[in-house]
Amino acid sequence: MQKTVTALIMAVLLTGACTRLPDPEPVDNPRVVILMYHRITEGEAGNLYERSVEEFEKDLIYLRENNIRVIDFNELEAVVSGALKLTTHAAVITFDDGDHSWYTHAAPLLKNYRMKATFFLWASKIGMDSFLDWDEVKRMSSYTLDGGVRPFSFGSHTMSHHYLFNMKGALGGGEAFQEYLDEELGGSKVLIDRHIYGTVEALALPFGDGAGDEEIIAGARRHGYKYIRTSERNVTGMAGADMFRLPSLPLLDDTEQKTIGTYLGIY
Repeated sequence: MQKTVTALIMAVLLTGACTRLPDPEPVDNPRVVILMYHRITEGEAGNLYERSVEEFEKDLIYLRENNIRVIDFNELEAVVSGALKLTTHAAVITFDDGDHSWYTHAAPLLKNYRMKATFFLWASKIGMDSFLDWDEVKRMSSYTLDGGVRPFSFGSHTMSHHYLFNMKGALGGGEAFQEYLDEELGGSKVLIDRHIYGTVEALALPFGDGAGDEEIIAGARRHGYKYIRTSERNVTGMAGADMFRLPSLPLLDDTEQKTIGTYLGIY
């Protein structure tokens, strides 16, 4: 009798373990929010642009629990073109500047939750002060998930992190400005490409300065960029969205997780 009861219990447990969880309910009008982080701190955030490890992990849990799919810029492009159809809302996770906390705090959590991210490098600062070094960039770039998927990609935050539109005014635009962009956009891309798997395709505007400027976009196109992330606040993912003027949501020290859902229209 005892053997029979044990066998029945095991059968129930195995059946439950093998049962596939139902797919999340599809949402009407799915959208994509691009999340912007800077430094991840071990303790409490020390300024507006820092986010604690605790809050960062809560963000990742929020995305998972609310069935918000984490995608990259290539997948976002496919959504906008219609080649990829979303049935749930989605997010692109990005980081600006190049802080060492990406390697020590952000990457381990992203690996644990099996989520993708794009890291925008202030190229001339890598290896200095509290920034990553190039070996760490290379190791992050080379990390793979099961199946050979590389979840971490790198983009440019320019060479010198200047206000680009201000520099356009100072240089008078035209040829002088394009030569300047050749170094800031082209030079940074060449430098980063030497240390990563694949190639740089995305640019994040320092301070969000110059969003939509045709000369900046022309310089980006000339150097092989496919995407420009701005600091304009909005969602994207609509048909025909401008891939050279992508909005974002900054995750600051006091941003609540539900703000992500508010942007996406969950509430």
